[in-house]
Amino acid sequence: MIFLAENVFITIIAIAAGSYVIKRHLKQKPVASEREIVFCIVTNLLNTAITYAGFRLWQHGYIVFSFAINWRTLTDFLLLFMAMDLAMYLFHYGIHRTIAYRYIHQLHHHYTNPTPIDLFVLHPLETLGFGALWLAMLYLYSFNFAAVLIYLTINVVYGITGHLGIEPLPAGWRNKPLLKHLGTSTFHHRHHSDIHCNFGFYTNIWDKLFKTYKP
Repeated sequence: MIFLAENVFITIIAIAAGSYVIKRHLKQKPVASEREIVFCIVTNLLNTAITYAGFRLWQHGYIVFSFAINWRTLTDFLLLFMAMDLAMYLFHYGIHRTIAYRYIHQLHHHYTNPTPIDLFVLHPLETLGFGALWLAMLYLYSFNFAAVLIYLTINVVYGITGHLGIEPLPAGWRNKPLLKHLGTSTFHHRHHSDIHCNFGFYTNIWDKLFKTYKP
C-alpha cells in the first residue's frame, strides 16, 4: 500500500504540474478521456508491482545500494542517467522496428499531440518491459541510493515535459552548449508526430550517433 500511494502521488503531481504549464501557455486545461484514465490506473498498479519487486530483491541482497552521501552521488547519477538513456533508446528503437510496435507500442502513439496523462498511457507489456529494464540496471551495479532518488525525480520531470505538447524552454536556452544535447519537449513531440525518429528519452545523443535524429 505504501508503494501504491507513492506511485499514485507521483502520478497526481505529474499530471497536475503538466496541466498547469499547458493551461498557462494555451489558456486551456487538458481533459483526459475515460480510456486514458483506465490505462493510467493499470500503469500505476503495474508500477507498484515493479517497485515492490525491487524492494524484495533489495531485501534478499540481489539489489545493493550505497547509502553514504559522497562523491559517488554525482558520478552514480551521471552513470545511471546515461546508462538508462542508452538502454531505453535501444528498447524503444527495438519496439518500433519489430511487430511489438503494432501490438504494444502503437497504443501510446495513438496520441500524436500528447498531454501529461499520456505519460502513463502504456500497454501493460510495455510498462513491464521498462520495469524489467530498470530492475536489471539496479541488479547489475550497486548505485548510490541518493543518486537513484535524484534520477527518479528527473525521470518524472522529463516525462512531464515530454508530454506537454508545447515547448516550455526558450529557443535561446535550447541552443546552449550543454542543453542542446538534452531531450526537450519539442524533441519528444516530434517523435509522436513522426515515429521514425527521436527514440531517445533524456538526451538526443544516441539519435545523433545512430542517425535517427530530426530537429
